[in-house]
Amino acid sequence: MSTENLPQSPEQPSRKPRVAVVFGGRSSEHGISMVTAGAVLKAIDRTKYDVLPIGITREGRWVLTADEPERMAIADRRLPAVEELAESHEGGVVLPVDPANREVVYTEPGSVPKALGEVDVVFPVLHGPYGEDGTLQGLLELSGVPYVGAGVLASAVGQDKEYMKRIFTSYGLKVGPYVVIRPREWERDESAARKKIIDFAGEHGWPLFVKPARAGSSIGITKVDDLSGLDEAIATAQAHDPKILVEAAVRGREIECGVLEFEDGPRASVPAEIPPPDAHAYYDFEAKYIDSTPGIVPAPLTGEQTAEVQRLAVEAFEAVSCEGLVRADFFLTEDGEFVINEINTLPGFTPISMYPQMWQASGVGYPELIDRLVQAALRRSTGLR
Repeated sequence: MSTENLPQSPEQPSRKPRVAVVFGGRSSEHGISMVTAGAVLKAIDRTKYDVLPIGITREGRWVLTADEPERMAIADRRLPAVEELAESHEGGVVLPVDPANREVVYTEPGSVPKALGEVDVVFPVLHGPYGEDGTLQGLLELSGVPYVGAGVLASAVGQDKEYMKRIFTSYGLKVGPYVVIRPREWERDESAARKKIIDFAGEHGWPLFVKPARAGSSIGITKVDDLSGLDEAIATAQAHDPKILVEAAVRGREIECGVLEFEDGPRASVPAEIPPPDAHAYYDFEAKYIDSTPGIVPAPLTGEQTAEVQRLAVEAFEAVSCEGLVRADFFLTEDGEFVINEINTLPGFTPISMYPQMWQASGVGYPELIDRLVQAALRRSTGLR
């Protein structure tokens, strides 16, 4: 039977993909996540995507927030907070847990739940535990909602500096000397755990860097020049993570390189160099975010050195099974060897952060960078892949 003369259904206008930008969170990097979110919300192409800003308070409540990126910036050396932008101090946002339903719901005490429509992809701009470490990624996998960036395993490994270094070593990437103190070691015998660090210092010398094993943005890190500062450094790190990492100083230039997922696979940006900050002992939190110590882009390297660090950055990306993006941080030692320090599966992402700057110098501007990350997420399915 011919269908030529039957009435045709009017074509439905195509809907723009809906991107939920999720930010804030329970970690000590809450404020930096806000700054990142403000930059993403300001730059994302609104003609191409519908955007739903969702904040997570420091207590872990998911809330609707004002779509006002200008209120998410550092002001008078003070970081913003989700609570300041929440549309309600009682209402909450609920993600779907049924993979067949991507509709987000808003609930408020005494009111009928309100459907906010379907979400096609989540752009998590959360730094640190409870967001960058695989926990949120696991929730999104259960919900069947695509998301920007690394999956569950890669996110967890990228957050835990011990296991990150173990995987790098297994793939032949050179890492600096380190020792780990786990919570049980400390709880069982503090003096033995402290002696473990002192023995490490005896072997590798001072200074040491004492870090939370699962934190970022240089929060909780102390450069320790001698034994007198060790206990305070341990307490500072343990305030952010009961598991701590102690690293020997690697003497060399700090070199960073960005990796971005293109249609044909990951590619590396031009590298950058982080010069020693004048007013800080090292490239710490204040140097990065408050005083905005500028990096050098591109790094003054030879052609051979540039090609080598780009190769190693992609190799690190692949070793941890990353997706979307990574910033890989290296030391270039005096003998010309690259030592990998760490990767960040969700690096600082404001326009002045090193990752966007490296891609800007590589020909990919900030709005295009966001678009490529969203498109890479939309190309992937959730689940095993």
